[in-house]
Amino acid sequence: MNSSGLLTCNGVFFANGKQRRRDAGWQWGIEGEPSHQTTPGETGWFRGGMKLVITRRDLVTGFAALSAGTLTSRAFPMLRNSSSNARIDSGRPPEQYFETWTAQKTGITWKHDNAISSIHYLPESMGPGVAIFDYDNDGWMDLYFVNSGPADFFQPAKPLRNALYHNNRDGTFTDVTEKAGVAGRDFGIGVAAADYDGDGWTDLLVTTYGRLILYHNNHDGTFTDVTKAAGLDEPGLFTSAVWFDSDNNGLLDLFVCHFVKYNKSLERDCSANGVHHYCYPKTFEPWPSRLYKNSGKGTFTDISASSGIGRYFGKAFGVVATDINNDGLMDLFVANDSVCNFLYLNKGGGKFEEIGFQAGVAYSADGAARSGMGVDAIDYDGDGCQDLFVANISRERYSLYRNSGDNTFQDVAGSTGIGMATVMDSGWGTRFVDFDLDGRPDLILANGHPDDLIESITNSLHYREPLLLFHNNGNGFDNVSATGGPAFKESYPARGLAVGDLDNDGRVDVVVGISGEAPLILHNIVRNANHWIGLNLVGLAVGARITWSAGGIERGIFKRGGGSFLSSCDPRDVLGLGPAEYADWIQVQWPAAIRRTDRFEHVRADRYYSLVPGGKLL
Repeated sequence: MNSSGLLTCNGVFFANGKQRRRDAGWQWGIEGEPSHQTTPGETGWFRGGMKLVITRRDLVTGFAALSAGTLTSRAFPMLRNSSSNARIDSGRPPEQYFETWTAQKTGITWKHDNAISSIHYLPESMGPGVAIFDYDNDGWMDLYFVNSGPADFFQPAKPLRNALYHNNRDGTFTDVTEKAGVAGRDFGIGVAAADYDGDGWTDLLVTTYGRLILYHNNHDGTFTDVTKAAGLDEPGLFTSAVWFDSDNNGLLDLFVCHFVKYNKSLERDCSANGVHHYCYPKTFEPWPSRLYKNSGKGTFTDISASSGIGRYFGKAFGVVATDINNDGLMDLFVANDSVCNFLYLNKGGGKFEEIGFQAGVAYSADGAARSGMGVDAIDYDGDGCQDLFVANISRERYSLYRNSGDNTFQDVAGSTGIGMATVMDSGWGTRFVDFDLDGRPDLILANGHPDDLIESITNSLHYREPLLLFHNNGNGFDNVSATGGPAFKESYPARGLAVGDLDNDGRVDVVVGISGEAPLILHNIVRNANHWIGLNLVGLAVGARITWSAGGIERGIFKRGGGSFLSSCDPRDVLGLGPAEYADWIQVQWPAAIRRTDRFEHVRADRYYSLVPGGKLL
């Protein structure tokens, strides 16, 4: 720590009480003779009882790695034992992570309508977003799904609506949309949940192609549309949004991603062989996103221009608020499609400086703008610095940007095992979370090509793509999608993704929004010797830093705002303790506006606690 008590990062971190340098990645290979035991569609080599099995998909990603000069064993993700076909992975990840909760199990009958048409209007390909949040303060996470609706290019045959489902605490959910008054309007796209007025009840912001919707929670199971009164009634093509305190005054401000300049008259003709396809966003004009300052009186003021953010025209899809330099000010990382990504460094006083190019996160290593969609921020390697992640379109690889500690980043997706495993996918919803409670953040990705007709013009890409799951082994990431569960053997046109504990068992579940289909509910069934502590920080929490020790091993989580794509996650944090049955200690450094740190010793595991600044763990 430095003199101000903040964590510092300079490429060195501490683990098990010993100083270690960041791992630069590792490489290994398997030699041998051609195998005559491969199954149809696979190629293999084996030696010493080991067999490398490569599907056609893996072969493509491997050759891509070879041509890029980054070939490692992780380019071919599946290693099997020739005698037992058991998966070989460092860190001993679980045999199965998730089971699928079907509509018959949950009672969730809502389905997304993507308004798909023969013309292929741009907004059709974007949604839906999902939210996991507790709307009635009963301690159980409820679900909100965003649907499309009327627009200048679409008039639904029957009314469409968003859906709010109440958690019945037994794995089932009840539709309470009409009673709650949150059915939506316009062409819905995404959602961001937060208690913007500090009254202790979570509110909802819905992004649309149309006008924003701000639903204020009335504390009685209903909501009121206060958009106009709040000063947020502006038109646009809005995607992801994030609530965060931009100026350390203790109030949640609002950043809203705006995609391209768009209306029906600006739609392009991107036909191939006489058939309309969704246009690549490069053909549309960029547009600035919005930053709204919270007055503390239920209203917001657009400070996009005065903050500096309005100067930058982008095609924003995803956003995450984090603190990249540990100065106590919340910064913004914005993923843009077909133009450079933005990294807004918070300079204080309501001003932001865009440093994406200098930081090394604006373009690919080749200097090309990519199609950024889903984003997240996490300290994946435990060095005290927040790293950045962005999911791109197929053939571009996803990027994991390691924080160098000096406002610059290095893309380590290749050496950590993520880059080559994602080269053929198009990523949307994404989240780092500790699925197996070993104390290290794992990674889940929702994928799907934006063009439903992509297979008519190429045989190497697919509209429906599989989910991906990566286990953090402490030195990088192992692709454990094969053990993710039945849902990982299927493919989807997936978009939004949120994580949260739906049954309060301490194991984080996943909800995925599927374009034009029913949502996917993944229940975490990991059963191992690891323990956990759940922590619900009451009040202003985005920007807090939680650290803990279990079995003498220190871990940490920085509470970022937003992230993923069009979606909002369970606000509680689950601290993985590994095999320890209690935490040696837990420390919460609250956001800078609160100016307080709370610490607790010998905390019992396997339960949730709530904490207010200066209070006790309850």
